[in-house]
Amino acid sequence: MPIRPLTFRELLDLPFALIQANIATLAGTAAAALVAAEVVVVVITASVSDATGGSDAGTAWAAILSTVACAWFLRLLLRGVTVPVGLASIAGERIGWRAALVRLRASAPGLLIGQMLFTLVGVGVLALGAPLIITFPFAVIWLGYLRAKRFLVAPVLFAERGSHGDAVRRTKLLVGGSEWSLTGLWLSQRVLFTLLAVPLLAIPWFVSDFSGTHRWPVIVLLTSAALLLVAFGEIVEASTRVVSYIDLRCRREGLDIRIPSGGAR
Repeated sequence: MPIRPLTFRELLDLPFALIQANIATLAGTAAAALVAAEVVVVVITASVSDATGGSDAGTAWAAILSTVACAWFLRLLLRGVTVPVGLASIAGERIGWRAALVRLRASAPGLLIGQMLFTLVGVGVLALGAPLIITFPFAVIWLGYLRAKRFLVAPVLFAERGSHGDAVRRTKLLVGGSEWSLTGLWLSQRVLFTLLAVPLLAIPWFVSDFSGTHRWPVIVLLTSAALLLVAFGEIVEASTRVVSYIDLRCRREGLDIRIPSGGAR
């Protein structure tokens, strides 16, 4: 990616270029994590179904809650791998998933705190806006603005080290004045993910109507589709965080300025 202030269109496009440059590492990590998460979902759902005598309600809730929990940890892992891989790639260094996990270990506490706070804020804001249809769009915009104010916490943690509090303060310094631009970027990606989710989640229902299957194959297909969407969305969002971090450092600190080596004569 070019090291210079970026346009809004470039901020939307360049994360995909960053993913493409590291596709083997990111796809391999996502595939392995996705399979592990789906196995956990199936085991938990089957155990609850057996314990409740095959109750439809018990099975459904077990599938939903286990998928949500696994999706949360899946996002945390993929964010912790994608951000260091992206930062290294921009710096001209190629690292694999093992090196990314080593770097994740050092930043794991701050990343975990950030993920927990993101979840609590997201649930709280949407819970306030969801009861009324008319307030829901405003709640989403408000959530986007709050997300924008903490958008760079993950790349700051990996690039500049320090605690979660240090990363938050550094993020405020970099993001100040650009919150609404990042909010628009975040909302644009949510629209993209929604457009992808509709056909992806509709496939299991089509298969069930076509084959007459209405139980375990559909549960596996639905939960796998949901986890796949979460994995794709997190990789794209984490790459966007990296690109935005570089962009704002160029704007605020002149990261794109190159000083010739050697002293003046």
